[in-house]
Amino acid sequence: SPPAAEPAAPAPPPEEKDKLWKCVLKLAGGDRGEAKRLLQNPDELLKHEAVWAHMDLVTLDKLEADAAPVVAAAAPAAEPEPEPVVEELQEEDPREHLNVVFIGHVDAGKSTLSGNILYLTGYVDKRTIEKYEREAKQRNRESWFLAFIMDTNEEERAKGKTVEVGRAPFETEHKRYTILDAPGHKNYVPHMISGAAQADVGILVISARRGEFETGFERGGQTREHAMLCKTLGVRFLVVVINKMDDPTVNWQRSRFDECVSKLKPFLKTCGYVIRKEVKFIPISGLKGSNVLTEVDPKECDWWTDVRNEGSPMSSDPTLLQLLDNLKIEGRSAEAALRIPVLDRYYERGCVAMGKVEAGRIAKGDKVIIMPTRTETRIEQIYMNDTVPVASAKPGENVNIKLGANVNVEDVCKGFVICKAPACPAVHSFTAQLALIELLEHRPIFTSGYSCMLHAHTVESECTCDAILEQINVKSKPGAPKRPVHFAKQGAVILCKISVPMTICVEAFEDMQQLGRFTLRDEGKSIAIGKIVTVDK
Repeated sequence: SPPAAEPAAPAPPPEEKDKLWKCVLKLAGGDRGEAKRLLQNPDELLKHEAVWAHMDLVTLDKLEADAAPVVAAAAPAAEPEPEPVVEELQEEDPREHLNVVFIGHVDAGKSTLSGNILYLTGYVDKRTIEKYEREAKQRNRESWFLAFIMDTNEEERAKGKTVEVGRAPFETEHKRYTILDAPGHKNYVPHMISGAAQADVGILVISARRGEFETGFERGGQTREHAMLCKTLGVRFLVVVINKMDDPTVNWQRSRFDECVSKLKPFLKTCGYVIRKEVKFIPISGLKGSNVLTEVDPKECDWWTDVRNEGSPMSSDPTLLQLLDNLKIEGRSAEAALRIPVLDRYYERGCVAMGKVEAGRIAKGDKVIIMPTRTETRIEQIYMNDTVPVASAKPGENVNIKLGANVNVEDVCKGFVICKAPACPAVHSFTAQLALIELLEHRPIFTSGYSCMLHAHTVESECTCDAILEQINVKSKPGAPKRPVHFAKQGAVILCKISVPMTICVEAFEDMQQLGRFTLRDEGKSIAIGKIVTVDK
C-alpha cells in the first residue's frame, strides 16, 4: 500500500502575515495574549518607536476587530447603549407658506426668473453666480447662467431645457415660498402637472420678444395648455409676467405689453379664471431683475407707474415679490380632516414620505391612515425643507414625514394619501362632470369605452369612460324628455362615469376641492378637464 501522505502544515493565521502584528508580537516577547492586549491600548502601543515604521491604520482597525472577541470572552463587559440622537424641534413659523409654480412656453425665461429671484433674495451667493457665468460662457450661452441655479443636471444645462420640476425655498419678511420650476416642453407636461398639483400660485411667464409670444400662444403652444392645466389642478391665483421687456425688439414699449395682455385676457377667462379677482399682469425683465425685487428705472419705462395706478387686472404693486407678499390665499382649513397626497418616498432609517398638507394639521406622534391600503401607523418625525425638524405643520406646508417602523418603502407609492379619520375614499369608479377641450384629430369623438390617462393631485392612472350619462351644455325645450347620449364632441360638457383598473384616492369636489379635480390626457395632449361629482364607495 502507498505510504500515507503527511498531514499538511496548518495555514498561519492571517494576522501572521501582517508586519505590524509581527512587530507587536516581538515587543510582547512572543506572548500572543500580551500582543493583543497592546493592540487594544493604542496609547501604550505608540510609546514603542518600533511600531511607527509599520503603522497602518486600516490593518490596526482590522486587528482590533479580530482581537476584540478574544478580550470580550476573557472579561465580558456590557457595552453602554448609544444615546438616541434628540433632534431639536423648530417652532412653527407663523408666516404663511406658498408654493409658486413657474409655467409657460419653452424659452419664456422661467428658470432664469426663478434663479434670479433666489439670487436677489440672497439664497445664492456672488461666487456661485460667477461660476455659473463661466460655465455658461464655455457653452456659448452667456444668458443662461441664472437658469443653471435651477437646472442642475447635465442634460438640462446642455439642452437649455428644464426636464424635472426644480424646487427651491426662499423667504421674505412677510411670507415663505417654495419655487416649483416646471418644464415648458410638451414632452414633459406630466412633470409640469406634478409641480402644478402642489402649487397655490401660478406665475405664467410670457416672452414679449417678437415671434416668441405668438409661437407659445398659437395652437400647439404650451402657454395655452399650461394655463388651462393650472386652473384644473387647483392653482388659485395666476400672476402673468410679461418677460423679456428689455429685449431690443421690445425695449419696454407699452404697445407690446398691451398687445400681450389683450390676447391673454379672453383665453384666461375661458380657462375659468375671474380676471379682476384671480389674475394680475406685470411687465418684468427676468435677466436684469427689473420689477422683480426693485422697480424698473422710470428712464427705461416711464408708463408703468401710471398703468399700475389703474388697478386690476394690472398689478397695483410695483414689483413681483411685493405682489406675492400681498396675495391672500383663502380656503385653507386646519380644522378639516387631514389630507396629504404623497408625491414621492425614500428610505432613510425608515420610510420617509414627501407631500404637501392640503387640509388639516399634522403633528409628531399623530396616528394616521395611509390610503388606499388602509395601513395605520404613527408619525415619527416631520421635516420642512428636507432637513428642518418641526413639531407640527399646517395647511400649505411641504413636508417630509418619517412614518412608523411598520411601514416599508414598498408600502407607500406616489398618489397614496396620508389622512386621519374620516379616511379618504379609495375607489374604482366615480361620476364626473367633464369639459372636452381639445380632442385628437384622429379621435374626434368621446364615447363610452374611450381610454386615456387620468391625472388627479399626485395620481397618474389609466382610465376608461364607462358611460355618458347626459350632456349639460345643450339647450333643450322645457319639459322635453332627456335623450340618451351616446357620444360627445369637442366643446361639450358632459356627465359621465369613469373607472380605473386599480383603486385611487379621490373625493367629491364639494367635499375636498384639491382631491376632486382631474385632467384627462391622450397621446401627450390634454383633452379634457373635470371635477368629481360623486364617488362609488
